[in-house]
Amino acid sequence: MKKIIASAVGLALVSTVAVTTASAVESKFGGYWRTRVFSQSDFNSTRTSYWRVDNRTRLYYTAKFNDDFKFVNKFEFNTNWGDNTGGDIGSDGTGIWRIKHSYADFNLGPVNTKIGIFGSTIARGFIFDDDHSGLKLTGKFGNVTVPFLWIRAEGEYTNSSGRDNDIFAVTPSFKAGDALKVTPYFVYQKVANEETDNWYLGADVDLNMDAVSAWGSFIYEGGTKNDLDNKGFLVAAGASVSVVHGQVFYATGDDNAADGDNDAFVGVPGAIYYWAEIMGWGTFDNALSNGAPAAISNIMAANVGVKIKPMDKLTLNADVWYAALAEDDANGETDLGTEVDLKVTYALMDNLNLDLVGAYLFAGDATGDDDPVEVGARLSLKF
Repeated sequence: MKKIIASAVGLALVSTVAVTTASAVESKFGGYWRTRVFSQSDFNSTRTSYWRVDNRTRLYYTAKFNDDFKFVNKFEFNTNWGDNTGGDIGSDGTGIWRIKHSYADFNLGPVNTKIGIFGSTIARGFIFDDDHSGLKLTGKFGNVTVPFLWIRAEGEYTNSSGRDNDIFAVTPSFKAGDALKVTPYFVYQKVANEETDNWYLGADVDLNMDAVSAWGSFIYEGGTKNDLDNKGFLVAAGASVSVVHGQVFYATGDDNAADGDNDAFVGVPGAIYYWAEIMGWGTFDNALSNGAPAAISNIMAANVGVKIKPMDKLTLNADVWYAALAEDDANGETDLGTEVDLKVTYALMDNLNLDLVGAYLFAGDATGDDDPVEVGARLSLKF
């Protein structure tokens, strides 16, 4: 902890010197902090239980040179209470400091450029949602925005795999007033020395009106992976009316691994979509129940829920999920089960929130004989 505090103080001192020596630079600070405690029972086939308390801190520093040029940095350090990398007696964290984002952001005419390490989302996370190294060029022309993204997933001379893995995406968006936005996209992944030329063609549609909001996504996956032809697809839709919301999604699985085709929809490395607390990563994103796919692949799911705000500082969420595998598992099963999620959020004061979470999965045959349970709490602040 002493090293972490020293690093934070050092960052502040460097920023102070920078402002003194270059008065044209505007320094902006921000951050996020959380402490969580949670317990997970019967998440795997061995009936083991798991619980922990952990910490996460993020510090943000942006040097703004003018309205068209800034340098953005985000730093992160995580600890589990009682571990020997920063959470035990002495709290001198080692190996826990991370550079989450560090990039230049500037405008040249109608084109915005981001270059360095930053975060990107493609297709709501069904294809990609993570931090990465790369380049993003975004042209803005009235109600039309045209981003081009290059994600450097692996480099031949900088990783143990000895290969290049690059992802390219074009994701234009078209707005019709404030109510409708359509975002078609084409994503291409090239992995050297692996006979992989993988691509995705799809679109997101978002509708926002006073009383109703709705969204939908359709994605087709083509090309090849390891010299197998891709033929997967994903469809997803959701809506919210007053306090009631719901969503459904379906992602294909592979019905025959020996037929020379890859029928399963699978996003690129970095794909993640958060949905149910137990089956879909949820608030604590530590583990999934037995049988649930790690990414949205070979799965169908449906949800209905309510979100109520009985008072200014209190929000109540209740959701029911049903999920099943799109294709049989090795035991010929598909039913993952029905999950009930409850979440209470209370604003203790400005910028300080407490979340209480409880979830129970009525396990289907593809999950196992035991019903997984999760309970936990999260205290978080941001500034």
